[in-house]
Amino acid sequence: MKNASLIMIIGPLFLLGLFAFPLWNIMLGAPQYPDPLGMNIHISGIEGVSEFDLQNIDGLNHYIGMKTIPKSGEMWEFDVFPKVIIGMMILGVLIGLLGFFGKLDFKWFLGWFVLMSVLGVLGMYDFNAWLTDYGSNLDPHAIIKVVNEDGTPMTYKPPLLGYQKMLNFDVTSLPSIGAYMMFVGMSLTLLASYMGWKSKGTKVKQQSKEVLAA
Repeated sequence: MKNASLIMIIGPLFLLGLFAFPLWNIMLGAPQYPDPLGMNIHISGIEGVSEFDLQNIDGLNHYIGMKTIPKSGEMWEFDVFPKVIIGMMILGVLIGLLGFFGKLDFKWFLGWFVLMSVLGVLGMYDFNAWLTDYGSNLDPHAIIKVVNEDGTPMTYKPPLLGYQKMLNFDVTSLPSIGAYMMFVGMSLTLLASYMGWKSKGTKVKQQSKEVLAA
């Protein structure tokens, strides 16, 4: 159980990578932009891949009526998400320490993994809702108005995951380093749960043998 607990302590520490690296990346390529424009989405804000990327993206968005890219203080998520990540990191390490000293069993490791998974799904849902609003809630007085074949206004929602063609832009949306680090950390806690379960099973078998031998 001690080895499982050590892994449980290490796993949540990978969440700290979200403060150093972006969680998600969206790239926009077009013939007029030999170097694609990009956004790195962090848990505390959005940054351009290159120095003037956000400025150029906002300039393009203005013509089709999209809102400007929100700054850190303009979305509650950028204030709440860092606190949630720190809270989950501390909770995970605490559970691992208590497990190391025999105060908790592997079920708590699994519980942390499930809770973090639920929070991750809710975060993705919120992210997708923001993308939908960002690409659909357009200014009716925009300079350029593009409509679908049925006459309804075209939406410019970037894909949540993968590739999409939007007018003459090739848009790609993929997880970035922070997301991969979070995935590794969560995988370690799942491994710790499995090791703790195996350790408990081995201990029960050993105790049964001792009882029979007595």
